[in-house]
Amino acid sequence: MENMKTNETKLTKKDINSLSRRWIMGSQMTWNYEKQMGVGYLWAMLPIIRKLYKDPADQKEMMKTHVQFFNTTPHMGGFILGIDAATEEHEGMKAKEAVKGLKTGLMGPFAGVGDTLFGVLFPTIFGSIAAYMGQEGNMIGALIWLLVNLAILTFRTFSAGIGYREGAKIITSAKDKLDALTAAATLLGITVVGALIATVVRANVTATFVSGEISVNGQDILNQIMPCLVPAAVVGGIYWLLGRKKMTSTKAIIIVMVLSIALHAMGILG
Repeated sequence: MENMKTNETKLTKKDINSLSRRWIMGSQMTWNYEKQMGVGYLWAMLPIIRKLYKDPADQKEMMKTHVQFFNTTPHMGGFILGIDAATEEHEGMKAKEAVKGLKTGLMGPFAGVGDTLFGVLFPTIFGSIAAYMGQEGNMIGALIWLLVNLAILTFRTFSAGIGYREGAKIITSAKDKLDALTAAATLLGITVVGALIATVVRANVTATFVSGEISVNGQDILNQIMPCLVPAAVVGGIYWLLGRKKMTSTKAIIIVMVLSIALHAMGILG
């Protein structure tokens, strides 16, 4: 792969290789329940942020952007980082909202593909073959498993470069349509989050209203008004909480846990 520098390019092959290495080393090492891979994402992007943004205020703003929640299959994250690097290289601070949308919109679909390939398919097929041969005393089984993992590591090493090259092509060809790209990326991210609220957040009203011989379940009433109304209200409440001064994600999680236990004990939620 030749040096990636063009007339407008500020990043080099060395920068992209560093991006790839830092993601491989830090994506899982810094995993935590609040940000998941967010800290690893920032650590991978940090040298690029310092190179692209000379104003300390801009650096700080982009660091805040990249340390937010992020989670995908580690093997596929390099593609997103490469696309991100290409976008910021060509558009700078103007790309901040587009980058947020790209990260939110791509991490879910990439996780689906990555989990299927690297979490299920490859381990099941090659792991079974290697294990069977190992049980039979054939050392080729261990060699097969070693080669498969080396191949996967090689794939991860080049994924950021592929994402960068393809991302640069997309951004260059759509340079005059950045506003539309930003709006589309943001809309994609909001759509993904909205779908996750309806499918992942579970908050069912178990309270039953009784009047004489008539008994009506509270959840049935809410479903007639708007399906998934309670999950949407829960997410909206947490979003509001996170905007309060001195409120953190950890405090919000504790509040949700306490309220969930209390409301379940009172027979309101289940």
